[in-house]
Amino acid sequence: MKTFTLEEANALLPVVESLLGQVIAAKEEAERLESEIQSLRQRIFLSGGMTVDIAGVARNRTEGEAQVQRAKEVLAEMDVIGVQVKDLDTGLLDFPCRVDGELVLLCWRRGESRIEYWHTLDAGFRGRQPLDARFGHGWRDRPN
Repeated sequence: MKTFTLEEANALLPVVESLLGQVIAAKEEAERLESEIQSLRQRIFLSGGMTVDIAGVARNRTEGEAQVQRAKEVLAEMDVIGVQVKDLDTGLLDFPCRVDGELVLLCWRRGESRIEYWHTLDAGFRGRQPLDARFGHGWRDRPN
């Protein structure tokens, strides 16, 4: 498992935030297209049948599958980098880090300007704690 220093993880934020945005956009588009297909199914069922643009439905299904594949590819790219995606809906990411010989997770959520929290492997998001001096030089520095 790749580990990061606080400085390395913060330096990667612009890259992983961009990748996260791509995954979320692909996920949302796939969900929108699937919702359209489900809505059409419901209308067909309730009306007892109707004329359907089969080619349009096929395009939506193919595009939805392409969006899912795109999301999987970007998630795989993030995995190769070593970032753990914990929750796409909130944009929650963890960066494995060694502190005092212990493996912990630097915790970042979309919208935060930098990594300011960490938690143990077991604690998860609810166990987030503010960074302290153990995380190295510059942990107190705040951006302007």
